[in-house]
Amino acid sequence: MKKTDKIFFVENLTRELSVAKSLILINYAGLSVKNQQELKLRLSAVNARMIVVKNTLLKRAGESAKIDPEVLSDTVLTGQTALIVADSDPISPLSVLGKFAKEFVSEAGYSVPQFKVGIVDGAFQDTDTLIALSLLPGRDALLGQLLGVLMGPEYGLVATLNGNVQKLLYILKTKAG
Repeated sequence: MKKTDKIFFVENLTRELSVAKSLILINYAGLSVKNQQELKLRLSAVNARMIVVKNTLLKRAGESAKIDPEVLSDTVLTGQTALIVADSDPISPLSVLGKFAKEFVSEAGYSVPQFKVGIVDGAFQDTDTLIALSLLPGRDALLGQLLGVLMGPEYGLVATLNGNVQKLLYILKTKAG
């Protein structure tokens, strides 16, 4: 890549990093090209994309976009690094990555891709937190569960009151008949 191309690439990446809802760094070592294409396809279904980028270019773009320095540390930016960028739902790409890692195991016997670190909704997340977030159900499922929890007591109250009305009607019918 020529120097002018690198400058242009860093500027574009800086813009993408500035507007993203979540940024997740993964180690994709051991992931075949075919599996990378499958992962990119699954990520695009949730409005996210995987960008394979050189660590030095990512560091420059991250510094320009004022990304948390913990994400750009030399210990994180080693080896094969890919960047997952989500523009809308910050959690959906994590779920896709978690499910994908369970399905695909490298020849060395470990799950790929592996989480490094990330920024989800503006907050720094370490590897363990990213794994925990990837195990959560999707946003719609969580909202459905919350609605069920909120509506549960109301249904119980209605059933109890309805039961008492039914008993009263039964008593009145037996007395009248």
